[in-house]
Amino acid sequence: MAEKPGLIKNIDFSEPLPLVNLVDYEKGRVVSRTFAQNEAVSLTLFAFDEGEGLSTHAAAGDAMVQVLDGEVSLTIGNREVFARAGEVVVMPADIPHSVNAVKRFKMILTVIKEPKK
Repeated sequence: MAEKPGLIKNIDFSEPLPLVNLVDYEKGRVVSRTFAQNEAVSLTLFAFDEGEGLSTHAAAGDAMVQVLDGEVSLTIGNREVFARAGEVVVMPADIPHSVNAVKRFKMILTVIKEPKK
């Protein structure tokens, strides 16, 4: 089914799809597929090869990591948190964090920001 113009992109509408299969692992890379991106929300599917990651940064909104496959180490502020497939971790807005693939892993990342007034 063709995509309709709208808020969600890069995915077929009105079809059941296996989320974990919508992005593939690539050797030595982080691969992403963005489903939504605007001033209030960002929704992105990621696949990280083992040993890959995102360096320390802070997000302008609360960021929820839903692990779909594999295992990740998240450093949030000064605390290291491990999560596996089926688990979720919320990283608060404006707190520095980093992402490191303990084993190759896939996640859906949702970032929710305060609406602009």
